[in-house]
Amino acid sequence: MISVRNITLAFGKRVLFDEVNLNFVKGNCYGVIGANGAGKSTFLKILSGEIEPNKGTVEITPGERMAVLNQNQFEFDDCLVLNTVLMGHKHLWELTHEREKIYAKEDFTEEDGMRAAELEGEFGEMGGYESESNAGSLLSSLGVAEKFHQGLMKDIPSNLKLRVLLAQALFGNPDILLLDEPTNGLDIETIGWLENFLADYENIVLVVSHDRHFLDAVCTHVADVDRQKIRIFTGNYTFWYESSQLMSRQLSDKNKKVEEKRQALIDFIARFSANASKSRQATARKKALEKLTIEEIQPSNRKYPGIIFQPLREVGNQILNVENLSKNIDGRLLFDKISFTIHKGDKIAFLSREPLAVTSFFEIVNNNMQAAKGKFEWGTTITKAYLPLENSEFFDNGLTLIDWLRQFVPPHVTEADVPFLRGFLGKMLFSGDDILKKTTVLSGGEKVRCMISRMMLQNPNLIVLDQPTNHLDLESIQSFNDGCQMFPGIVLLTSHDHTFMQTVANRVIELTPKGAIDRLMSFDEYMEDERVKNMREEMYG
Repeated sequence: MISVRNITLAFGKRVLFDEVNLNFVKGNCYGVIGANGAGKSTFLKILSGEIEPNKGTVEITPGERMAVLNQNQFEFDDCLVLNTVLMGHKHLWELTHEREKIYAKEDFTEEDGMRAAELEGEFGEMGGYESESNAGSLLSSLGVAEKFHQGLMKDIPSNLKLRVLLAQALFGNPDILLLDEPTNGLDIETIGWLENFLADYENIVLVVSHDRHFLDAVCTHVADVDRQKIRIFTGNYTFWYESSQLMSRQLSDKNKKVEEKRQALIDFIARFSANASKSRQATARKKALEKLTIEEIQPSNRKYPGIIFQPLREVGNQILNVENLSKNIDGRLLFDKISFTIHKGDKIAFLSREPLAVTSFFEIVNNNMQAAKGKFEWGTTITKAYLPLENSEFFDNGLTLIDWLRQFVPPHVTEADVPFLRGFLGKMLFSGDDILKKTTVLSGGEKVRCMISRMMLQNPNLIVLDQPTNHLDLESIQSFNDGCQMFPGIVLLTSHDHTFMQTVANRVIELTPKGAIDRLMSFDEYMEDERVKNMREEMYG
C-alpha cells in the first residue's frame, strides 16, 4: 500500500498540492487525470521520491518494490537493450553482478562458496534463472524485435527506446508501478497488449494517460487532480466523466424532485456495473461499482472547450478522388497504388504500419508535399480545414493571439472585429487578457487550441486531422471528439487515440506498400476482422 499524508507542494506562489491525503491499495489501477499543468506527473515524482514535497510524507509498505517508467531515453545509451530491461529490478541486477564476481575469482575461498550458495538461493527465489528469457519476452511483446536485444540502446531506432524503458518498468512484477504516458510511441496492437497486461496485473498501478480507451481498459479507479487536491473516484474514466456530467445536470435542474434525481443516479450506477463485465478488469471494477454510494458521485469542476464546426455549405457529389498515389522518402516506400473515392457522409480513419505514411498522404492532398506518382482531385464544393501534425511554422511571428487569428479570416467573413475573433478564441478557453498573449510563449496544448480556432473560423465542410489529440488535455480531447461526431461534413482522421477513431469513423482506409485496404466499418470491427488481418499481413509482407 502507498499512503500519502498531508502532501503540500508549492513553486513560489503557485500551489500545486495542499494537504493531500490518500491511500492506494493492492489490486487497483488508478488513472491519474487532470488538466495540463495540474500536477499529474509531479505527483508521480513525489511518490517515487524524485521530488521532495514542502510538507507531508509518502509511506510504502515495507519490503514492497516500486518501478517507475523512465522518461530519459538517453540514460542507457551505452547499455545493452536486454540489460537495460534487467536493470529495472535493481536488487536482482545487483545480485547478478555479485554472483558473477564471486565465480570469476581465481582464489575461490570457502567463505566465497558459502556466499555463493546464499546468492544462488536468493537468485532462484527472485526468478533470476528465467530473468533473461522473461526480459526478452517483454521486449518482443512490446514490438522490440529479437535482433535488437543484444545491441546497444544508442544504436536502436529512437521509436523503440521508450518501449525498452517501458519493458524495464514492467520487468520483475513490481509491487507498485508508476507509469507516465506509457502509450506514447506505441502502435494500436502494442497498446492492446499493454492493456491486457495491466488488466491482469494484481499489484498497485498508477498511470497518467490522455488515452481514454486505455484508461477505460485498465483502470478500476480515477485519481482526479483538481484545485490543489486529489480525489479518488470508483470506476474508469468514462464512468467518472459521464457520472460527473450527470451530476452537473442534476444540480442545474431545479425542477426535478430529489427522489427522481437519486433514482436516475442509482439507475446510472446499475447500468455501468452491468457493462463492467465486458472489461478485462471486470471483477475488480464491478465489485467496486457495486459498493459505490450516491454521495461519492460529484460534479466535475472542469472547463470544456466549445468545438463546433459549422459548414458554410453542404458538400457536393464529388468530394475527393485519389488515383494510383505513391510516396517514398529517402528510398523507403511509404505507400503505393493508393486509389479510392470519398462519398457523402464519410468519416474515415486512416492508418498504416509505416509511421510517416498517413502524415505524408495528408500533406500531399493538402498540396504541401509532392507525390512520387499518381494524382488526386478535390470537388469544387469542398472547403477544407487541416490540422497538421507539426504546427510550429504557424507560431514564429510573435503576434498576439487576436492578431494571429485575424490572419486566417476567410473571404466570406465581412466583419472580423475583436468581439467576433474573441468569440472563437473564447470557445477554446482563451479569455480576458489571454488574447494578448504572444504566439511565441504558447504551450503545445495552447498552440493546438489556436489551430482549432483557426479551423472553426473557416466554416469547413471537410476537416483533415493528423493526430488531433497531441498535447491536449482530456477535457479538450473529449470536446474535440464530440465536435467531430456531431460534425455534418466529411472527416479524414488519423490518431493514436483509440476512442477517437472508434467513435468518429464509419470507414477505415489503411495505406500499405501494396495498395489501400478500404472497408466500410467501424475501427474496432476493422481491427478484429479476420479477413482484414490476413489481408494486412499479405499487404505488408
